[in-house]
Amino acid sequence: MNEKQSTTMSEDTEGRFRILVCIDGSDESYRGLKYAAKLGSGIDADIVLLYVRPIDQGLRSGGLQVDVARSNLLDWGLELPGIKYLKKGRDLLVEMGVLGDDWEEQHSHSDVSGTTLGDNKIDYISKNGNKVVLKLKVATDIASGVLDQWEIGKYDLIIVGASSRWKGGFKGFWDPAVAEKIVVHAPCSVIIARDLEVGSGHLICTDGSEAAMHTVRSDAYLASRCKCPISLISVSHDIEGEAEAKANVEDARKELKSMGIDVVDAITKVGNPVDEIIEAGPDYSLIVMADSGKSGIERFFMGSVAFKVMENAHNSVMIVR
Repeated sequence: MNEKQSTTMSEDTEGRFRILVCIDGSDESYRGLKYAAKLGSGIDADIVLLYVRPIDQGLRSGGLQVDVARSNLLDWGLELPGIKYLKKGRDLLVEMGVLGDDWEEQHSHSDVSGTTLGDNKIDYISKNGNKVVLKLKVATDIASGVLDQWEIGKYDLIIVGASSRWKGGFKGFWDPAVAEKIVVHAPCSVIIARDLEVGSGHLICTDGSEAAMHTVRSDAYLASRCKCPISLISVSHDIEGEAEAKANVEDARKELKSMGIDVVDAITKVGNPVDEIIEAGPDYSLIVMADSGKSGIERFFMGSVAFKVMENAHNSVMIVR
């Protein structure tokens, strides 16, 4: 099977809530995995753990033979970092009771041109149909590998751990440029995870637009999956627009009430929207923002409030599509 074929194979995902968690061995990626486990606690959910190896690495660091690559990837040992990181993620899900010892185990391999490693995965399948998947993928670059994986699985949500450089420290495996490319081009919602913990609730930002109201409705569904409380915020640039900001949160509150969902807090602020949202953010697990609705290239060059918040927030941010 060639590289194009292997990246366009479709998985049977109809009717499933699908979460793709990008694993790189960092604490942030495992916090993201724990959050995915909470979101995927229903009987209709699949969680896929993905590690991407750049194709130009080949097997130089692992010394593996192709016949080994076609076997159970967890039997390869821990020479390749991706295997070690995926195994740690699997063990974490076992400890959390998400993955059981009695789940069926299936192994598969797809050839990828330019490397003998190829794509390798293990599917763990429960009796009621839930799946946990470990995927070791080869791609020209990390972001492209993640986006190609979406084409295979049609995920509802991608979770990417923010690198340490985004926190002002040493550059991590997930360079901000990688995460930004994923956020710009992914067709689904994306969480950039920073100290992501379950239980502090979602802060949904609204400006009264239809895109913002779509975000309110969409995140209400996600929040219900993890039993996360919801708060609303709208920011006016000046005092003259404060009444409109209050109307924005009131409209969102009414929409959620019609869905049978209570709002914990409705916040209005006056000032720079980016600064005000970032300041309010740390009291919540997630800042939730609408996508601009523009194309990927327009998002990149124009820079929306959502993307500025994503880049500069102190806590986790979700861009909703």
